[in-house]
Amino acid sequence: MKAIVWTKYGAPDVLQLTEVQRPIPKEDELLIKIHATTVTMGDCEMRNLKLSFFLALFMRIYNGFRKPKRITILGQDLAGEIESVGEDVKLFKKGNQIFGSAGFKMGAYAEYICLPEKGDAVLALKPINISYGEAAAIPLGGLNALYFLKRANILIGQKVLINGAGGSIGTFAVQLAKSYGAEVTGVDSKGKLEMLLSIGADKVIDYSQEDFTKNGQSYDVIFDLVRTSSYSGCINSLKKKGIYLQANHGLFRRIRGRLTSMTSSKKVIGGTISEESENLNVLKELFQDAKLKSVIDKSYPLEKVVEAHRYVETGQKKGNVVIIVRR
Repeated sequence: MKAIVWTKYGAPDVLQLTEVQRPIPKEDELLIKIHATTVTMGDCEMRNLKLSFFLALFMRIYNGFRKPKRITILGQDLAGEIESVGEDVKLFKKGNQIFGSAGFKMGAYAEYICLPEKGDAVLALKPINISYGEAAAIPLGGLNALYFLKRANILIGQKVLINGAGGSIGTFAVQLAKSYGAEVTGVDSKGKLEMLLSIGADKVIDYSQEDFTKNGQSYDVIFDLVRTSSYSGCINSLKKKGIYLQANHGLFRRIRGRLTSMTSSKKVIGGTISEESENLNVLKELFQDAKLKSVIDKSYPLEKVVEAHRYVETGQKKGNVVIIVRR
């Protein structure tokens, strides 16, 4: 089968289209014929190891100091069709159209992948009314947005600001917050503002022209995805008993968050999400009810993954970049 093999740490060119052996499912695994996957900023950071010192060191210890050894095919999100199942698989069957996340194992930049029915991978039947490309764009962004916003318990009429609203997670967060009845403000670069209005944002802010922490407005919930504003500025922009959601923030901000929650009426919620099939099925139902949609900026064929990585690294993508593995 064809796969994009990750040969070493570095620029996008370290990803090479190669013929590799097709995997064989174990008794508890599904063999999935992949139709679509995505390129995320997380994939790019993993590839080039432009991470914090300790996280980059951990990755080298886990995956090989000089070059990738344990994980050699990137790609976490996927949508496809079940080719075959192991004897112990109970929830899925051959021919099912599915979507989900391969988890930290990765491996979706390929024509086939084997994943366990239960475990790190999170899988569900694909919404019947969307394409494989649209389905592949759901897991990372949708699961992160749903996980954090559910913890904020947003009420009708509350004011919610999403900083970094134009990315994979942010575009789902805008739509989910609107579905809860919130007044939503999206913050991102100028080129993404029209798109944010089109998916339901009530107000938009170009972060290069206006600092939302200094405009005199206050919010019930701030969902911070990009850390372009100061921590203290975000906290001061919350209403009394407001909630600050921190996604993928560093250790120092997490410590400050705990102190804020302990010493004030405001609450800071952070941490790493727990991917669950239950939440993936919630997203599936929202798509089938036409309450959510995937924002897809560009699509590339599998052999153009290097080009897709270069584009994602510009930081200009709107929503998601999808890789079409087979048409």
